Amino acid sequence: MKLQLIRHASLWLEYGGITFLVDPMFSGQGENPPIMNSANNRRNPLVPLPGPVDQWLSPDVVLVTHLHQDHWDHAAVSLLPHDVKLMCQPGDHKTIAGQGFNDITAVHDVVSVGRVSLTRTSGKHGTGAIGRRMGAVSGFIFEAEGEPTLYLAGDTIWCNEVQQALDLHDPEVTVVNAGGARFRCGSHITMNEQDIVDLCSYAPNTSVIAVHMDSINHCLVTRELLDRRLRQELLLDRVALPLDGEWYQTSHVPAH
Repeated sequence: MKLQLIRHASLWLEYGGITFLVDPMFSGQGENPPIMNSANNRRNPLVPLPGPVDQWLSPDVVLVTHLHQDHWDHAAVSLLPHDVKLMCQPGDHKTIAGQGFNDITAVHDVVSVGRVSLTRTSGKHGTGAIGRRMGAVSGFIFEAEGEPTLYLAGDTIWCNEVQQALDLHDPEVTVVNAGGARFRCGSHITMNEQDIVDLCSYAPNTSVIAVHMDSINHCLVTRELLDRRLRQELLLDRVALPLDGEWYQTSHVPAH
């Protein structure tokens, strides 16, 4: 398994002989307005892509966890070939088809891509009224012979759904969308420092990769803040904080 953080939640994953592009956000720095009702007015994305976009435009599969613009933006819609194989959560198929894509699979439960098995999981994109307004989100479990089980948790806070996915699939590697994204009112809608500490405590056998930071204006937990908390909790050996463009690789062959 090789995984590259492109920027924010956008990932390039080489797994089981398949290349996956996850949640592409390809807009140039500052092309989009600030997230409404947030604590600052910085334009998005806050940072540029870490290299030429062409290198990420020919995956075997595009995987879109949900349709918020920081996971599936106008630039990705425009730049990606519309005949690419694309997978999404139920309910998003019609929107993506309306954008001109013609090979779309809505993942209700489990699908196979080559020798890779993909299982959809759920989560909570916040709590209360804000969580309901944010809508449905999905995560995905990747499994293939000779590869570590990988859990992409998606845009979720620490919640029962995440616990259940960890219990059921026992992933060797878990990617969490950190950043503690939030609006002026209400609580956070993606994992904050405490959520990641709680996940590490609950699932001591998973290695964590924290992404989704320093790129969008309402994500207030930066890499620096998270690093500081992880140092206090003695968890830096458990949680990787890749920079944009950085790769994470494992050749571990799972025993189960």
